[in-house]
Amino acid sequence: MRLAALQQNGAVGRRSASSSRSSWPNEGNGQMDYVKPTDVAATMVSTGRGKLMLSPVDLVIRGGLAGAILAAATSLAFTAMVQTNQPLVGALIFPVGLILIVLLGLDLVTGSFGLLPLPWMENQASAKTMLANWCYVFLGNLIGSVVYGSLLAIALTNFGTAAPAGVAAKIIAIAQAKTTGYEALGLAGMITVFVKAILCNWMVCLGIVAAMTTTSTIGKIVCAYMPILIFFAQGFEHSVVNMFVIPTGMIMGAKISIADWWLWNQIPVTLGNLVGGFIFTGLALYVTHKPRVAAPASITAPMQVPAE
Repeated sequence: MRLAALQQNGAVGRRSASSSRSSWPNEGNGQMDYVKPTDVAATMVSTGRGKLMLSPVDLVIRGGLAGAILAAATSLAFTAMVQTNQPLVGALIFPVGLILIVLLGLDLVTGSFGLLPLPWMENQASAKTMLANWCYVFLGNLIGSVVYGSLLAIALTNFGTAAPAGVAAKIIAIAQAKTTGYEALGLAGMITVFVKAILCNWMVCLGIVAAMTTTSTIGKIVCAYMPILIFFAQGFEHSVVNMFVIPTGMIMGAKISIADWWLWNQIPVTLGNLVGGFIFTGLALYVTHKPRVAAPASITAPMQVPAE
């Protein structure tokens, strides 16, 4: 009788485990959480359209939170770089910032550069609305970045009573390299910072769009992580990251003027980010993957099929 009871309990356990496994998301029904590129293109348009419908207050709040979170991830990456003397370690850590921004539905102006023009191209929004959205998000990113940077400067220098060292000295050195370092090169420096900005937001927007290829949280984390690692590890220029690095360096004593900051970094980097995000990610993927109307049966020319 005991043996029969054990066998019965084992059978119940197996049925329970089987039932539990079959109830897992996307398990037992042959489905995957992968989203096809054509559906991603539609999501890009709808996401851009949704962002264009947000109020200025929402845009500034979401932009402020995103700027602060990205600044926190940057300072953590710098801390890792200083502690290990290995820049790649910092690059491995940095993507946590953008991942949090993606998961929380916050706004970076760099990501908006890749998505917002798509509804405009489909005549679903005006250029004025798009530009106003960028301005509000840019303002929010700037506020959040500077607020976090000011608080960090207080923490790193004991409210100005200690000379910058360690991470503080690293921030100052990077801030100067990002401004007066380019200025010393003249025209070559301006071209370099602009091209680095293009390469940067190409990867950043790619990370944001890649996260749309999956419906699972862990999938979004992995997909967003890879392109962000690429940009940070190679020292490309991100306008929102620089909203934190440069003013924070200035607060702690970097020999940089407001003109140096905006002329040799913030303005050309923002423009380069716009080109990289829109042309190389948003527009390119939209053009090749956007849903197409089926051709009439009488047309014998081969149809253009989106790549899978």
